[in-house]
Amino acid sequence: MQKKSFFMVPYLAWIALFVVAPMALILYQSLFDITGHFTFSNYTSYLESTTYLKMTFNSIWYAFLITFFTLLISYPTAYLLNRLKNKRLWLLLIILPTWINLLLKTYAFIGLFSQNGSVNDFLRFVGAGSHQILFTDFSFIFVASYIEIPFMILPIFNSLDEINPSLINASRDLGASAWQTFKRVIVPLTMPGVKSGFQAVFIPSLSLFMITRLIGGNRVITLGTAIEEHFLVTQNWGMGSTIGVILIIAMFVVMFLTRERKSKGGQSR
Repeated sequence: MQKKSFFMVPYLAWIALFVVAPMALILYQSLFDITGHFTFSNYTSYLESTTYLKMTFNSIWYAFLITFFTLLISYPTAYLLNRLKNKRLWLLLIILPTWINLLLKTYAFIGLFSQNGSVNDFLRFVGAGSHQILFTDFSFIFVASYIEIPFMILPIFNSLDEINPSLINASRDLGASAWQTFKRVIVPLTMPGVKSGFQAVFIPSLSLFMITRLIGGNRVITLGTAIEEHFLVTQNWGMGSTIGVILIIAMFVVMFLTRERKSKGGQSR
């Protein structure tokens, strides 16, 4: 027991230094105004400002859209990968883009979507003309979804991989069609993976700011860009920290709503 407690020390120290302490500092900083005086006015300003409430709605809406399109692509992809012969190799190829720096991928899409980029070159070639793709909601959601897809595919793939084949065979033996088996057996058993993927995509999407600036331009305004603005431009760290606290609360709410629920017998529903 003492040996187990000893190995817990580095883990607890890591959590205290890099999770608890930063959140405590953000909470502490949110209680001071731009002049350094203790106040609750930051929270009052946030709740009373239609601008901040609109930013909050935009952040939730864009995060939902990114998560929805990511799930729409990831579930069929994970299902198909799980049925392939060399599924681990194909999964690795999908995960490989996550090894590339996020900023590099973002700048690559700027080149693709710009007026003289490859996408507009192709559109002009087929006679569709040039279009403003960069700095639009479409480009922002497309790029964000592309970057987040591996984080949705991986947990769903693992859930599919852990399904006991005998359960599917039993469903078929009992007369269920392929669609009924998918709907009543496979989907419920993969819900833990879907929930994990939802957390892995929705929570980071709430606070996007770099992709928002570089791809969405001034058309896409979220809480992430507001935090960047307060810390780097207006130097109002108190207000920026307040928005950070709101995002942390939103993170815990999402984690609570997508948590694993267990019945009294200890079985997952």
